[in-house]
Amino acid sequence: MKKLLLLAVGLTLTVTLAACGNSESDGLTSIVGIEPGAGMMSTTEDVIDEYNLSLTLDATSGPVMVTELGKAIEAGEDIVVTGWAPHYKFAMYDLKILEDPLGLYGSEENIYTVARADVRDDFPLVADFFDDFFFDPATIGDLMGEINERGDSEDTLDIAADWMAANEDVWLDWVPEGLDGAGRTINVDYVNWAEGVAMTFLAHAILESYGFEVESADLEPGVMFQSLADGQTDFFLDAWLPVTHESYMESYGDAIIEIGLNYEGAKLGLIVPSYMDINSIDELPKND
Repeated sequence: MKKLLLLAVGLTLTVTLAACGNSESDGLTSIVGIEPGAGMMSTTEDVIDEYNLSLTLDATSGPVMVTELGKAIEAGEDIVVTGWAPHYKFAMYDLKILEDPLGLYGSEENIYTVARADVRDDFPLVADFFDDFFFDPATIGDLMGEINERGDSEDTLDIAADWMAANEDVWLDWVPEGLDGAGRTINVDYVNWAEGVAMTFLAHAILESYGFEVESADLEPGVMFQSLADGQTDFFLDAWLPVTHESYMESYGDAIIEIGLNYEGAKLGLIVPSYMDINSIDELPKND
């Protein structure tokens, strides 16, 4: 029931983000991107070509993209950025992801906890914990925003522990009766994506408070799934399915199992402030 209620909240937020305002996009000349080597940047180049957009793609970085977005919104100006949800910018600003009629950015995905195949033999109650480990967009956005705001000067685990203490209503129902680590070591590793960092360090803080010695290492996606299959990593909380990480899941077969849904409706795409009077990539400025 809890998950159904949170999914309803997520759907409501999605509808809100899709609402439009009364601005015009004719003055746009570029799309503010992220790092030049990111896969999303090459996809966006394809989007510009396939939609015949009269826009250039500016390579910057994730933080610079958010800064430029904030400046434009403060000035009430039009802006288009590359982005994805979940992301802390959705907690900071009223945004919408533009519809993609050609489907170049792919369909919505869900984010799952996955684990080594025999994890329930060693950590049955932790598996139950992760089965209920679930975020709506506003909650994950708030946690990610807190880490982004304080992360330059403070340890991520300390930030997550503070957020945990202030938000017991979010996570207490996830904890099964009798959960007690008794000093056992558990590996909850992560890929350095903002939502995965946020979820992992919150889980780290919670499990540590219940007596576990938690180890969390930053791994590349391929190394992550190999580590799960080899039994070195116990849990990974940021598996995007059915597209982004499906090839890894298929490659390792029964060596990796799916535990529970963490977030519904993860999405890549072009993002604009909600006050802009467009809803689709096809409405962006085009070449003659």
